[in-house]
Amino acid sequence: MNEFFQGSCLCGAVTYCISTALKAVTHCHCRKCRKSHGAAFATYASAPASAVSILTGVEALKGYESSEGVTRRFCGTCGSSLFWSDSKGAFSQWISIAIATLDTPFSVKKQKHSCVGEKASWYEIDARHPQTI
Repeated sequence: MNEFFQGSCLCGAVTYCISTALKAVTHCHCRKCRKSHGAAFATYASAPASAVSILTGVEALKGYESSEGVTRRFCGTCGSSLFWSDSKGAFSQWISIAIATLDTPFSVKKQKHSCVGEKASWYEIDARHPQTI
């Protein structure tokens, strides 16, 4: 049975669906993710690019290359961070989805924190999930 998730930006201009299970839920504490989300960390899950479809607002979807080969996609109307992908990495056929933009319920038990060496000084990480520097 295929999973099915729907999501959208804050203003609703961009809507998307994912036709498979989401993998690798990660709370990224790197400086770029913190800046992009305006928060202590950004939480993403990944799916094959072929399973992600933009339903509405493709014209509102903007991109920014934050590192060589890494493109972050966001709504040009409201600024919501939606996706990022790495065209040069081992997972170039995958998209990472900002799971806070999901409109469909999503629950996960396996999570991890990454780039904790760059975490916000004012945020304490709950030690129950694995952490990588």
